[in-house]
Amino acid sequence: MTMLSKNKVVLGLSGGVDSSTAALLLREQGLEVIGYYFDVLGNNKEGAAAAQDLADKMGIRLITEDVSEDFDRIVIENFCHEYSHGRTPNPCVVCNPNIKFKKLLEVADREGAYYIATGHYAQTVYNEESDMYYLKMGANEKKDQSYMMYRLGQDALSRVIFPLGGFDDKEKTREVARDFGLPNSETVDSQEICFIDEKVESYQEYLQRRGYESIPGDFVDRHGNVLGQHKGIMNYTIGQRKGLGIALGKPAFVTEIDAENNRVTLGDNAELFKYQVHSIDNVFADDRKPDAGESLCVLAKVRYASKPAEAIITSDGDGGIIASFEEPQRAATPGQSIVFYVDGYVIGGGFID
Repeated sequence: MTMLSKNKVVLGLSGGVDSSTAALLLREQGLEVIGYYFDVLGNNKEGAAAAQDLADKMGIRLITEDVSEDFDRIVIENFCHEYSHGRTPNPCVVCNPNIKFKKLLEVADREGAYYIATGHYAQTVYNEESDMYYLKMGANEKKDQSYMMYRLGQDALSRVIFPLGGFDDKEKTREVARDFGLPNSETVDSQEICFIDEKVESYQEYLQRRGYESIPGDFVDRHGNVLGQHKGIMNYTIGQRKGLGIALGKPAFVTEIDAENNRVTLGDNAELFKYQVHSIDNVFADDRKPDAGESLCVLAKVRYASKPAEAIITSDGDGGIIASFEEPQRAATPGQSIVFYVDGYVIGGGFID
């Protein structure tokens, strides 16, 4: 580690405006920037070419790597497995620690660079007392992406730079790119699922193309009464209202998915609100995880776009965490993540069970 240069940084360069602006800001700080484009599909020549054009324009070297084998095995298979078992995954949460930041660290070590960087809207802070780095919310509350990176460990947090973390408005990002004359300064944000072209196929069609069968079953109400037939549990997610294919004479929402019995429960909007959320496979940044019998006051987010809400977290005695909210949360969805914050710092999180 002592041989790595703190004047060099390997930046994840996707070709989008965020990572491009991050590259410009890092150069302004006097750092030697090496771009890194990881091809998650293995055949994205268009994306690689766009990243190379931007790198050439900014005068930085670009490394392109095919990471599709690992990405398929770790991220895509998890995505398909979760949907086929009635859960709603967030592939970015899985990708960040296991692919994106892992690969950035590997390339940085190989290139002799101490730092890594991305265009995420988040921040890191070093705490001398605990000798640890902590992930913190970005200044732009609407664009904050700390939720997606709560599973990062000290290996990444101690070396990552988020140049856009202090920007409180996306327009500032575009202004930097615009001033430099980057052609992507006005491009729209990338789609949520990077490996599915939603203009060509839906995620349901993608799952079927991957060999996952959609087996019809029963729509039921909360009492178990059969209401009709669904098209297969992988077509639904908690809180869904549109595309149910059933008319009940009143608004109906998916309130529960029972994969074992291949049943989808429908109910009204009020049934989506819960005061408690249980999570498994939790990770914590330090010793803040409550032991059995202990509790901790936090702000918690049950999905990326939701606002942090006051909650008390306790251990379930078996490795899981119970979050008890002051105000009920709508459509807490198995497979999604719940992330815990104290004073804007990420202290942990897990997968909603």
